[in-house]
Amino acid sequence: MGIDRRTLFKAGGVVAAVSALPTAAPGVAAAAPAASPLTTRNPLVEQRADPFVTPPDSGDSSGMYYLTGSVPEYDRVVVRGASTIDGLATARERTIWRRPASGPMAGYIWAPELHRIGDRWYVYFAAGDGDDPFRIRTYVLESGNADPRASGWLPPKRMVTGWESFTLDATTFSHRGKRYFLWAQSEPGIATNSNLYIAEMASPTELATAPVRIAVPTLSWETQGFRVNEGAAVLIRNGRVFVTFSASATDARYCMGLLTADENANLLDARSWTKSPDPVFVTNAETGQFGPGHNSFTTQGEDDVLVYHARDYRDIDGDPLFDPNRHARVQKLYWNADGTPAFGVPVGKGGTVVRLSPLDARHLVVRHAGFRLRADGNVREVADSWFRFNPGHLGTGTVSVQSVNFPDRYVTAGDGVLRIEPYADTDDYGRATSYVKVPGLADRSGVSLRSLADPGAYVSHDNGRLVVARPGRGRAERARATFLVR
Repeated sequence: MGIDRRTLFKAGGVVAAVSALPTAAPGVAAAAPAASPLTTRNPLVEQRADPFVTPPDSGDSSGMYYLTGSVPEYDRVVVRGASTIDGLATARERTIWRRPASGPMAGYIWAPELHRIGDRWYVYFAAGDGDDPFRIRTYVLESGNADPRASGWLPPKRMVTGWESFTLDATTFSHRGKRYFLWAQSEPGIATNSNLYIAEMASPTELATAPVRIAVPTLSWETQGFRVNEGAAVLIRNGRVFVTFSASATDARYCMGLLTADENANLLDARSWTKSPDPVFVTNAETGQFGPGHNSFTTQGEDDVLVYHARDYRDIDGDPLFDPNRHARVQKLYWNADGTPAFGVPVGKGGTVVRLSPLDARHLVVRHAGFRLRADGNVREVADSWFRFNPGHLGTGTVSVQSVNFPDRYVTAGDGVLRIEPYADTDDYGRATSYVKVPGLADRSGVSLRSLADPGAYVSHDNGRLVVARPGRGRAERARATFLVR
């Protein structure tokens, strides 16, 4: 079946990747598709802001992923579960608690988080009151059921956090035998909308220590529209405790910042925490993702996965808080050589995002620099190394390789040098950007990309450059034309 190039481009290349994989060369048996880093769609779940996905080793024995998040009506707490992250997209959703008709907690219901602590489930969420929906306080639900989607949750209990003031976006984590509570609150006497606080917990429903303020919005990117630090999420890796948080108004200016503490530091000492001077995750007009933020983290195998929400458009009519189209999204989180997280950019609509490493230089990754492809190590601009395999622009059974952070550009093989070039609706462009994807010439678990314009030539690694060349029969030459999918 042929695919119209113009239709494909307007759809952003969003065609199931499997449709692009009848790729075996004549006389070569097809190999199983190479394992991909995160085989899921984007967005994962539409109209679920503030998404929280439990890791599959969250303390229960089911190995399930569970997702909760804010619903556009702000009136209930929902949970869905699946055995894979991608399965959450179509999993049945259950309401485990609904706000009362009046009185306390009858206002806006925001940002639930689901945690397994001991042999019980807890949901921390923010709720306003019936007579003032913005009188937001933090509450916790508790269940002894094995499955958090089951009924039987205990009535919500108020979390007492130090002041009788606006408080929201609570999370909890365990470190070095202690459990901590981390949340956002408006502190009397400080002219901000919300700051970040931490305390040790006496139990999953009570604090053991007084709040310690660890972040106040003071930088320009934290104070756009509102002076906000909120939506904290914790990841302990590489000898450090990382805390992401969201800042500014909930429109396209919404973004994510990063706090860091040494894993051996006293986390209840504000001096232990360092705020990165620049945001780590921001609106990206190229990918069409606006206002990324309020994230959580989960895992797939040994990989960390970033979960967040973003919109597909910049302009909003009215208050952005009531625009329903903040969609839950996921993408793999990468790590720099110095052990710090590399967030890249919020990816746009589409399927699996991959990185490619030359078989003859596994420590390198293919990236574009100045729109020319090369293989480098320690790529801090991690989004420059993200690609998608889409159905080819010209020819059934071919693929085109799309840049993720410049999705209007595809890998072209003009004059034997690999670049990413803007889409053009011509046959010449179609030939230059279409390849036959086959099992790796030197390792069938990898992939090789045969040129459509020159059937004897393959995309190859040449001392850091990416070129189109005719490999010989030698193992080394065939390894240069083979790439591992990361």
